[in-house]
Amino acid sequence: MKIFVAGQQYFGAEVLRLCLANSFRVVGAFAPERSVGGQTDRLRAAAAEAGVPCSSELAPEVIPPGTDLIVAAHCHAFISGPVRERSRLGAIGYHPSLLPLHRGRDAIAWALRFRERVTGGTVYWMDDGADTGPIAAQRHVLIQPDDCPAGLWRRALMPLGLLLFSEVLDELAAGRIVRVPQDERLATWEPSLAGHGRLGAV
Repeated sequence: MKIFVAGQQYFGAEVLRLCLANSFRVVGAFAPERSVGGQTDRLRAAAAEAGVPCSSELAPEVIPPGTDLIVAAHCHAFISGPVRERSRLGAIGYHPSLLPLHRGRDAIAWALRFRERVTGGTVYWMDDGADTGPIAAQRHVLIQPDDCPAGLWRRALMPLGLLLFSEVLDELAAGRIVRVPQDERLATWEPSLAGHGRLGAV
């Protein structure tokens, strides 16, 4: 299966390595030139190390012909319909919540602000909405009393994202596609916290 990885930072790099370790062919990547701290983005560096071409823009022509799937890993750029249509299966992304709960960029921080004790992660099929596409895989985790957004991400939600991506990619490689519509009756959305309580450069 030919995969295009779109994302940034440590999680994006780890997803690229996950794909390569599972014998998928990574045909290209998209990542910003620099990370928040001004250094070369980690996904971009990992792509260079693996010999994978990496673009700093996300346009349809960037997706190589024959791409089977776009995998979005900590990708803050909008993956438009014309871009998704360049891949055979479309695009999947990981959201650190139990979708349709906590749609939006600061899902982890809002779960903590609401003093919730259970959250989770969701791999979903991307569409034109904000975290609204059908669910491919989902699992919960418990929130510890001393968790902060970055700590919860590193301790539980980032490893869960890698696990769920691995499971979904294996299913797709075997020809099994899961698309469970989100229940809009349960949907919540919270605005960005504009740097307050967010993950930082992870």
